[in-house]
Amino acid sequence: MAIDTIIKRDSLPKVKSPAGKKNLPAKGAKPATAAKDTSSKSKGNLENLVKWTAEDSSYVDKERNIMYLYGRARVTYEDFEVDADYIRVNQKTHEIFARGQKDPKTHRYVGRPIVKQKSDKPAAADSMFYNYETKKAKVFNPASEQTGNFISGGVAKKLNETEVAYHNVLYSTCDLPYPDTHFGIVITKGIAEKNQIVSGPAYLEIAGVPLPLAIPFGFFPKPNSRASGVILPTFGEDAKRGFFLQNFGYYVGINDNIDLTNMASVYSKGSYELSTTARYIKRYAYQGTAKLSYSSNKYGNPGDPATKSYNILWSHAQDPNASPGSIFSASVNAGSSNYYSNSPGTQNYNYQQMTQATLHSSIAYSRTWAGTPFNLAVSATHSQDIANKTISIELPSFTFNMASISPFDSKDRVGEQKWYQRLTISYSSTGTNKVDNVPENNLFKSSITKRLQSGFKQTIPVGLNLTFLKYFQFSTNATYNEFWNFQTVNQHYDRLNTSITSTTSSSNPNLVIDTAFGFKRTGQYNLGASLSTKLYGTMNFKGKLQAIRHVMTPSFSFNYSPDYTNASYNKTIVSQVAVPYPYQLTRYSTYANSAYPVTATPKQAGIGFSLDNTLEAKIRPKATDTSQTAKKVQILQGFSISTFYNFAADSFRLSTISLTGHTAVFNQKLNISFGGILDPYVLNVRDSIQNGVIVKYSKLVDRFTLQDGHLPRLTSFFVSASINLNSKSKMPNKFNPNLPNSINANTMRGLTPDQAERLALVSQDQTAFVDFNVPWNVNLNYNFTYGNTNGYQTTVAHTIQANGDLNITPKWKVTVQSDVDIRKQKVSNIQFGFYRDLHCWDLSMQWTPFGYYKMYNVMLRVKASILQDLKLSKRNDYTTNSSYNPYY
Repeated sequence: MAIDTIIKRDSLPKVKSPAGKKNLPAKGAKPATAAKDTSSKSKGNLENLVKWTAEDSSYVDKERNIMYLYGRARVTYEDFEVDADYIRVNQKTHEIFARGQKDPKTHRYVGRPIVKQKSDKPAAADSMFYNYETKKAKVFNPASEQTGNFISGGVAKKLNETEVAYHNVLYSTCDLPYPDTHFGIVITKGIAEKNQIVSGPAYLEIAGVPLPLAIPFGFFPKPNSRASGVILPTFGEDAKRGFFLQNFGYYVGINDNIDLTNMASVYSKGSYELSTTARYIKRYAYQGTAKLSYSSNKYGNPGDPATKSYNILWSHAQDPNASPGSIFSASVNAGSSNYYSNSPGTQNYNYQQMTQATLHSSIAYSRTWAGTPFNLAVSATHSQDIANKTISIELPSFTFNMASISPFDSKDRVGEQKWYQRLTISYSSTGTNKVDNVPENNLFKSSITKRLQSGFKQTIPVGLNLTFLKYFQFSTNATYNEFWNFQTVNQHYDRLNTSITSTTSSSNPNLVIDTAFGFKRTGQYNLGASLSTKLYGTMNFKGKLQAIRHVMTPSFSFNYSPDYTNASYNKTIVSQVAVPYPYQLTRYSTYANSAYPVTATPKQAGIGFSLDNTLEAKIRPKATDTSQTAKKVQILQGFSISTFYNFAADSFRLSTISLTGHTAVFNQKLNISFGGILDPYVLNVRDSIQNGVIVKYSKLVDRFTLQDGHLPRLTSFFVSASINLNSKSKMPNKFNPNLPNSINANTMRGLTPDQAERLALVSQDQTAFVDFNVPWNVNLNYNFTYGNTNGYQTTVAHTIQANGDLNITPKWKVTVQSDVDIRKQKVSNIQFGFYRDLHCWDLSMQWTPFGYYKMYNVMLRVKASILQDLKLSKRNDYTTNSSYNPYY
């Protein structure tokens, strides 16, 4: 509620005394100076004391038994309290009068009376009379809140403890006193009770202009708790589905822990949408939301079947302190692949949701046993490819871990560890039961059981870390992996098919793959060791740049794994039995399609090398800097080079050389990442003739490019940069000043129910909240990729993603989101947003001027959290255009 600042009495014009003389007390009156806290016994045989204070001045007219208080005055009697710039107390009539004062400089009415009684919320007014004996009051231009609704203007008369009579008051969602209120219902006559207002004739008024929308009588709720009720629909027109009534339904407030929102939308051309949302919360334990949506849309010609889709959303979060050691969480987003594209209005035309490629779900439970190294995690996951309409499910999967322990170390050890006491061992076991890439239509068919992949994997790593010669870190490790699978495959060619051709096994239509069910186990192990140190180099300078320090971290590693190509699970098949040629030999692993695939790798015994680099500068402090501490600036946060040389390989022993780096400049605002791969071997590119056309092909030669005087060949390269620029926020969160700008687990537990409701609203509809306190904000992302693996075919991608917002005026904001392909000089997507802050209302518009999702959406909505369904909208749905290509 807005309260004007009260100005000192000496800055206002003098007020006549009741005796009619300026600045002089009446005959018989006794002047008094400003009082801090005074109590007086009334002559009306009052049983209680009237306490009063006045910051400027006060005097008492004993003849008339009237007391006058000026400047930040306050009067308290029993449970009644009033603050105002001017208060008059008539102890003869038992009446208190309070009013504000007009500031001669700003011409604003300041020092309005603020009334507080019992547990009621404070209420403001222009002026008021109160009889402290009968407890009746008359208030002019009141301004009070009733759980998200506000009453202002007109006259209010308090009849008794529970009833108030209203005349020409404005019932609205705006917290400004009349006439600053922009929108509301004018109640010409009405009675306010504890939980409702019963009104006579009432009409709608916008910006002070009455509209010809009136009712002879009505009931307006004043809820102090959750209440069930009807949700009003939104009227509009859809380009493809016709006129609509959208999002009408019924809200059910079951209790303080759970509520239910049932919504529906109908369209004149036969489409409809249904949804049910349940929200639940148990303080200090958990909270969550579950939503089930179903839609039937008719886009084609009359008589064509409807396009049906569904979606399931569920989120559940547990308070970390509710059950120490165990956590349960859920994040589910599953349903038909075409749901988001067919129901854009449900997410207010969110471009990211309409164009997302996958849907993901996860339900997880974890348990840690205190005082032990053991922990368990069980989960069920879901991944859905929208483009290919396939689903992958893991139900369930688990991981059981034992943290590293030192079996030869003693808890009572004194002094440093012996070398054998540094030996560590750990254990990990994982299991899964999954299906991959199942067509949506086959998900609930019985044949799905044939595609199940079940298995277990156990890992036992043993390690030893040592430091010698002070500067060298040495570590050695041995890892054993045990694989248990319940499905394996056998491959063979269909010899009876006369159309056998010599093709690869992956594309040969005659290749038959049989799945065998039954328990199979195998194991693999590998050994390794590494040695690393740090090298420092510093260059000192004169001037502002004090020094540059270069830190290099070289690391050498040795890895060994035996030859598994002769293992029983590595099999060979022959494409033809015809003699002599052509024929083809193909090797495959019987565990290729198992839950935990096992690859028959050849022997490996080699040395790996990596070199990490950082570069840091020191800047001398300014002479005015009292701390005289040098400033450190990161020039290069990391640049790594790595490769591997396999002595056991018969050819191409040196692996490709990998380069990666990252840094941040301009006070860490601009982040840059880059990397690439170099091939050290010679690549010969040749010409061939195929179907009368010259085509190119390439062949890698076991010869280093350096032997021919050339540097290694760049096969791929990428660079990406991102920057975020914005102005500082002017004030705390405007959507709710009591809601912190940064939300985390700790602050979530401290939110009031009203704050949690507002936060839930922002979470489900991001367009419901626009921060006008940040004048401008810009986000830029640049990506460049280059690839040329075969030596003659190059691929290049060069794109910029930009989004930002700008306050054109303190109440107008514009947002822009765009994707630009620089190489093709095409804008693949651009979306504009326009927002207008109408104080108690919000006006928003989203507009995509061209492209596959061309559309616009205009919405006017109430800010009050309990009236979020009171809104008007006009929109034009995107029109599906299969021939549209944003790149050509």
